[in-house]
This record gives sequence, structure tokens and C-alpha cells, in this order.
Amino acid sequence: MVVRVRAPLSEECVRSLRAGDRVLVDGVLYAARDAAHRRMFEAMERGEALPIDVAGQIIYYVGPCPPKPGAVIGSAGPTTSARMDAYAPALIRAGLRGMIGKGYRSPEVGQAMVEYGAVYLVATGGAAALLSDRIVAADVVAYDDLGPEALRRLVVEGFPAVVAIDALGANLYEKAPALWRR
Repeated sequence: MVVRVRAPLSEECVRSLRAGDRVLVDGVLYAARDAAHRRMFEAMERGEALPIDVAGQIIYYVGPCPPKPGAVIGSAGPTTSARMDAYAPALIRAGLRGMIGKGYRSPEVGQAMVEYGAVYLVATGGAAALLSDRIVAADVVAYDDLGPEALRRLVVEGFPAVVAIDALGANLYEKAPALWRR
């Protein structure tokens, strides 16, 4: 089944998604990698406001390539999500509803997702050029000095992903190998 969702996400939407669902995301995503996450986390620890309101938002773990002339963005494939695991629970507690990346997540991230209602989506690694075609607008909103790792606002249409971990804690990385072996 393919589910079309609009970002930012409501809690109701997030709690209706199940591990294994294919989704097409329309709306706004925020792009951030390790360095931007570290800055946001440190700002939260100091009690400072974040450069964006994360409530309901999805963060896409990506550091896009520079755009070719006339393009909105360069190749924009997912990066390994585990590098954001130290920061993700705090952002989820602050209202983050979704993350897009690739690879496993820590138990602490999964626990925060269940407790606060968030979802982890995976995008296909190696399909960066195709994924960038789903990004129709891109603007740096903070941390411009980080170059490709700056915090960006992306507008997407039909951005494809799969629910890897849902808000109930079902984890495709755990359940799919057993199903495949049968």
C-alpha cells in the first residue's frame, strides 16, 4: 500500500503509519546532517530557541550536492541515520514527528518515537539524483557556514520513502529478515 502524507505531520497521521508502508511525502522537509544536529542540540541544552520550530516536522538526513545551473538542488541521497542518534531523542521530545535517512536506529531513538509519536522513514540509498527530482524548492535557513550540512528548508512533491520504524515500535529492520526467510 502507498500512503500519501503531507508534511508537517500530525500526530494522528504518524500514529496511523505502519512499518513497511510505502509513503509519498508532499510539503516541507528540513535537511540536516551531523553538524547541524549538533548545533541544534547544543542550543537546546543552553535553553536557546532553535532556528526552526520542529513541532510536526520531518528532518531528512541529507547533505545535498551543489545544484547544476538551473536546478533547485544537486543530488540529495540519504545519509546514515545512526550518526544523528545522539541528538534525535531530544528533537523528538521537542515535537519532531519524522526522520528520513537510511540504516538502523538506536533503541533510545525507537523508545522516544513510541513515547512521543514519531516515525522513521527510509529513502533508497544510491538514488540521490532521482530523489533530488522530488525536491521542488530548497533554501538555507540556518548554519550557512556548514555548506552542504547547513539546515535547509526543502519543499517536496511525491518524495518516496518506506516506514522503517513506526510509532508503535514495529521495526522493519527486525521484522523483514524473518519474513523473508519464510
